[in-house]
Amino acid sequence: MVEENRWRRRDYMNINSWEMMIPLAFFAATGVRVANELGAGRGKAAKFATAISVIYSTLIGLIVCVLIMIYQDKFALFFSSNFDVLKFVKKISYLLTLTILLNSVQPVLSGVAVGSGWQLKVAYINLGCYYLVGVPLGILMSMVLHTGLETD
Repeated sequence: MVEENRWRRRDYMNINSWEMMIPLAFFAATGVRVANELGAGRGKAAKFATAISVIYSTLIGLIVCVLIMIYQDKFALFFSSNFDVLKFVKKISYLLTLTILLNSVQPVLSGVAVGSGWQLKVAYINLGCYYLVGVPLGILMSMVLHTGLETD
C-alpha cells in the first residue's frame, strides 16, 4: 500500500509539473518583455504584452483543465496502469484542474511584476500566499476536511 500511495502522489505531481512548465515559460518571457518595453519607454507595449501573456496562459490552462476533465479516467495511464492509481487520480482530478487553472495565471502576473522592477514585492506576496494562505489551507484540507491522500 505504501508503494501505491507513493505512486499516487507522484502521478499527481507529474501532471501538475508538466503543465506548470508553460506558465513558467510565460513568467520568464513576460518579465523580459515588460522590462524591455518599460526600459524603452513604451508603456502601452508593456501593457499589451501583459494582456496577451495572461490571455494565452489562461487559455492554455483552460484547455488542459478541459482535457483532464474529459479524460479524467484515462490520462493517468501516462504514468501507471494500476487500477487503484487510476481510480485515485480520477477522484482528485477536480483538485488538479483547479490547481492548474490558478497556476496558469499566477506566474505570468509575477513575471509582469518582476519585469516592472517589483522583485521585493513579488517575494513578499509569494511568501505571504504560500505560508499565510497555502499552508493553513493545506492543513485545513488534509486534517480537518480529510481531503488528503488516503493510506488505505
